[in-house]
Amino acid sequence: MRMLVFTTVLISGGLVLLAPSQASARIKLITLPVRERVEVQLDNPNATLVEEERIVPLVAGVNQVDFSWANTQIDPNTILFRVLGPGAPVAEGEPQVGAEAPAMQVEVLSVSYPPNEAALVWQVSASASGSARVRISYLLGNLTKSFNYRAVASNDETTLTLSQYMRLQNFANEEYGATGLWAGFGESFLKPIGINETKEMLAARYLNVPIRKTYSVNPAAYGYLDQPQNKLCVPMHYVLKNDAENQLGQAPLQFGKVRIFQEDGRGSTAFIGEDYGKFTPLDDEMPLFLGVAQDIVVRRTIDRNEARRVAGNLYHREVVVKYEIENFKAQAVTLDVAETLTHIRNEILGNTGREIEWELGPETTFEGGADAEKSTHDQVVFHVALPARNDNGKAETFVHKLHVVIKNEW
Repeated sequence: MRMLVFTTVLISGGLVLLAPSQASARIKLITLPVRERVEVQLDNPNATLVEEERIVPLVAGVNQVDFSWANTQIDPNTILFRVLGPGAPVAEGEPQVGAEAPAMQVEVLSVSYPPNEAALVWQVSASASGSARVRISYLLGNLTKSFNYRAVASNDETTLTLSQYMRLQNFANEEYGATGLWAGFGESFLKPIGINETKEMLAARYLNVPIRKTYSVNPAAYGYLDQPQNKLCVPMHYVLKNDAENQLGQAPLQFGKVRIFQEDGRGSTAFIGEDYGKFTPLDDEMPLFLGVAQDIVVRRTIDRNEARRVAGNLYHREVVVKYEIENFKAQAVTLDVAETLTHIRNEILGNTGREIEWELGPETTFEGGADAEKSTHDQVVFHVALPARNDNGKAETFVHKLHVVIKNEW
């Protein structure tokens, strides 16, 4: 445990003057000044900053302030001691009514490290007897935070309520009373922190957050549901955007597990899955995985693969990927089709390790072209509107093609 102790080197007012041998000894007092204020900052994922303030009684002359942290996880290289100003007046020697109290000047003279001890000793000079408010700050290990979420979607899957919880774990072998906790965003919490304690608190709640339910295929990311039949996995996600327009945007959403529920329309909720929400900056999107759709079928085949020589052993490769898509759902949906161009080349030529050069060919049939915001230098994304199945439960088959010219291969 850690404590503040004090040694008086010089006592004024006609009391005992310590002998030189006694003055250098470390005399530890039983009564310790309690913490007046504690702030714990948890904004850095690798270090926890603790700032505590105490009212320290001083006498005129030089005082020793000892700071010990045996068996705690304090980093001794980060300890700082600062005098903020005068504290509460001491009872003895208070000025008489009508008299003006002299201003007390307090200065830190030096700091030393007692040998073989987890401690620091500050030499503090006071111009008069009184008390001073001091702040001691340090980095503390094994006091950590993590986040988790509860997301409850409406019955029609258009909005959700997102509750964010902060979990605090204290294995630093130190306890704090009423402590101001700040996670690096949002409001502070005033909570006690016990030794070896884990506590969870509601950090924020966001109501009526608009969501998009998406269906997507991406063979490089999600693979096949049934590769012998060329059936791709069709994962489903709720997607929420972290901005003010979508009832969020107050701070980045922290990484954490998300438990997802849906209202059943009868006043209760049903658990539908869980995912790890990624760290989501402002204006970015957080997708939440819901499972794989069984009622949307996408068959993917390489319809054409031809090499066209450019010069010497340098070739352009003409590739056409065909998609046969069926929607057996009772409602219309939009399917996102994504392809990583390096993945297509690796399917055909193996992993060459070279930077890919490519362009879309004229046989590409997706309406509207590639999504300019979602596509990158190595990925194209298209959107396919799929009508609901017919009254007989049958689905229309839609065929689309992606034509890619992979350039300068050998």
